[in-house]
Amino acid sequence: MQHIKAAVIGVGYLGRFHAQKYAGLPGCQLLAVVDSHEPARSTVAAELGVTGLADYRQLLGQVDAVSIVTQTPAHYEIAAEFLRHGAHVLVEKPMTETVEQARSLIDLAAAHGRVLQVGHLERFNAAILAAESSLRSPRFLECHRLAPFRERGTDVNVVLDLMIHDIDILQSIVKSPIVSIDAVGTPVFSDEIDIANARLHFANGCVANTTASRVSLKTERRLRVFQDDAYISIDLQQKILTVIRKRPPGGEPSPLPVTIEEQNLDQGDALKAEIESFLNCVRTGAAPVVSGEDGLRALETALRITEQVKAAAGMRA
Repeated sequence: MQHIKAAVIGVGYLGRFHAQKYAGLPGCQLLAVVDSHEPARSTVAAELGVTGLADYRQLLGQVDAVSIVTQTPAHYEIAAEFLRHGAHVLVEKPMTETVEQARSLIDLAAAHGRVLQVGHLERFNAAILAAESSLRSPRFLECHRLAPFRERGTDVNVVLDLMIHDIDILQSIVKSPIVSIDAVGTPVFSDEIDIANARLHFANGCVANTTASRVSLKTERRLRVFQDDAYISIDLQQKILTVIRKRPPGGEPSPLPVTIEEQNLDQGDALKAEIESFLNCVRTGAAPVVSGEDGLRALETALRITEQVKAAAGMRA
């Protein structure tokens, strides 16, 4: 399959960007955008010169691939319907509301031989990609993901909204099961958890500490990795990779006992790269960079953290 007919379901803030990327990619025809909110679908449909629909069911059996960028509670039903009708699916994170729903989508994709990719965008961040060759057996990792408060996104708590990005990255780097979690957090400006911290203990002895806040004055997305041979700092926002290593003996004299390598990377277009990768998987049958199983693992951990935070804070589950 070379020419792919695609659609985007949900064209709010993020969905509009998905639609723009599909419309601009060669070998892909954006057939339609779908949104129950008339102004949103009309605006994006007019901008891109495509059909705007209120009901995604009008597209079942009509498209090869879809991005699902609705609010999380709608993910499962829509993704399941498209998989059953033979479409490949890119579903935004978190992939579903429940672990059972996520497993069901994985099974459906396998049964119908379709690609199921989960939209953990940071996997396509230029700084993460550049760091991959330096990541070997991390011992301790530290993540900070901070953002100012906005009403958009508060349909889910900060763990499922923001921290889940870092959960996915951590699990993809460490490649070991999580054996225990210590988590705290609290609501601040919404009825959901707005700030949270989790300490993850992995079976191989690695420990990760991750903090997510949507009530901060500044924006920050940073990952620090400590391993036997290096300290690696990854600025996900500014796209700066810094690798610090102990200077080997017998080299040129230097006032510093360490070597510092810093790369200022091109900002790139992670969403375009994500969608290009998805379409390549559709064409070739290759496994997606972020599979349904990856999305499930991130969701399971995020829900465990959420449950622990709510229990500690005396919040309703």
